[in-house]
Amino acid sequence: MTGTEEGTGTDPIRVLIADDQMMVREGFSVLLGAMPGIEVVGEAVNGREAVAKVAGLRPDVVLMDIRMPELNGIEATREIVAADTDTRVLVLTTFDLDEYVYEALRAGASGFLLKDASARQLADGVRVVASGEALLAPTVTKRLISEFAKLGAAESKAPAVTQLGDLTERETEVLVLIAQGRSNAEIAAHLVVAESTIKTHVSRILVKLGLRDRTQAAVFAYEARLVTPS
Repeated sequence: MTGTEEGTGTDPIRVLIADDQMMVREGFSVLLGAMPGIEVVGEAVNGREAVAKVAGLRPDVVLMDIRMPELNGIEATREIVAADTDTRVLVLTTFDLDEYVYEALRAGASGFLLKDASARQLADGVRVVASGEALLAPTVTKRLISEFAKLGAAESKAPAVTQLGDLTERETEVLVLIAQGRSNAEIAAHLVVAESTIKTHVSRILVKLGLRDRTQAAVFAYEARLVTPS
């Protein structure tokens, strides 16, 4: 469902855990397995195995460690996204300002969580990402994406002006608010419109820009200089 926001269904959310540390894999598997509406369908010990298992198992979400042998989490994420599956990647990191987190977001990850997250935070994170929303650790959301957007913007060309030209004035406004970390409900309240209207705008923005989800939209907005990192 690339380019749209997914709704929550009645089937359990299928999760693949990719981490080279057995204790981490087993710990997350136990924690998530005890949560309603979530099913752990497999584990991978490195990025290469994660890519292969995504192709075979078609999980809804991959919990992806960044530092793994053979193929790291960034490259694995890039390959999974390039395969154009509906699988979304939730990056796991030990440090909230890990220099690789932003690269993972640019590669197509839908968000990240710290490895010391509680069982509830982990489960909530999986549900948020599975639904098509962005997920960044709350304490560093704006700080992290702003800081690493500076690096990304400096290292790569800004998105084509023609892409931005495809957006209406209201869609551009919504894109900026997404980049500021606001939810659909918050954007609707700010613009004094129905939340369903915002959902429509977000879906159109993703389709027009060829983006996967809200996280990619936020990165795009920063790199297009629509939002000035602070």
